[in-house]
Amino acid sequence: MSINDCKIIELPKIHDVRGNLTFIENSRHIPFDIQRAYYLYDVPGGAERGGHAHKGLHQLIIAMSGSFDVILNDGGGQTRFHLNRSYYGLYVCPMIWRELDNFSSGSVCMVLASNFYDEADYYRDYADFIKDVT
Repeated sequence: MSINDCKIIELPKIHDVRGNLTFIENSRHIPFDIQRAYYLYDVPGGAERGGHAHKGLHQLIIAMSGSFDVILNDGGGQTRFHLNRSYYGLYVCPMIWRELDNFSSGSVCMVLASNFYDEADYYRDYADFIKDVT
């Protein structure tokens, strides 16, 4: 897989004067079934998160509140996505190194994942990741 397989997915948005609603359905709006959801919040200004890749995990990253940047790297190129809308999700396929930074105050990052947590699925050392993708 390459960085070209990663993309912004626009999720359904139902407009209502009482407040908007967005929903996500397994394998319908995203190209995987959701096995796990987690979220990052209270990230201090200037802090970075991520700094890893996954061997087999698919993810959808959503800025539920506020904004932040996601930097993706496939070993051959790098691109930055700015997430700031709760109805846009960034699909990240396996074998992509990701870092998150530039968190606004009060931002919340939600991640939907295709598998349960498995430490063996992680690349936590960039050199090991590069060795396997090149």
